[in-house]
Amino acid sequence: MNGIKYLLDTNIILGIVAGNSDAGIKLKGIDLKNCAFSSVTRMELLGFPNITQDEIKIISTLLELMTQLTINRAIEDKTINLKQQHRIKLPDAIILATALSHQIELFTLDKKLANKL
Repeated sequence: MNGIKYLLDTNIILGIVAGNSDAGIKLKGIDLKNCAFSSVTRMELLGFPNITQDEIKIISTLLELMTQLTINRAIEDKTINLKQQHRIKLPDAIILATALSHQIELFTLDKKLANKL
């Protein structure tokens, strides 16, 4: 992967937008050009029913700084394996499978998900 070292979970990106210090600490010293996000994360971020146009603009601008990693067959297969082995929600399984398939570090504030790494 061309310089991509980290996959940001949805909660990290929401934390950045909200100014959450935990998210800021996780990303301290990390260039967003070295970060990616899953297609699931984009859908989760922009899919809120009451999202405002300003929030869409902020999130879209932030996502443009990173690389989007789409779901492919390898990620689907890894997701299936994760779902079979762990009690994990489908979106979380897809995000974790994306990081594992691309062999990059997952940054998440979800302790349960982080323990699956």
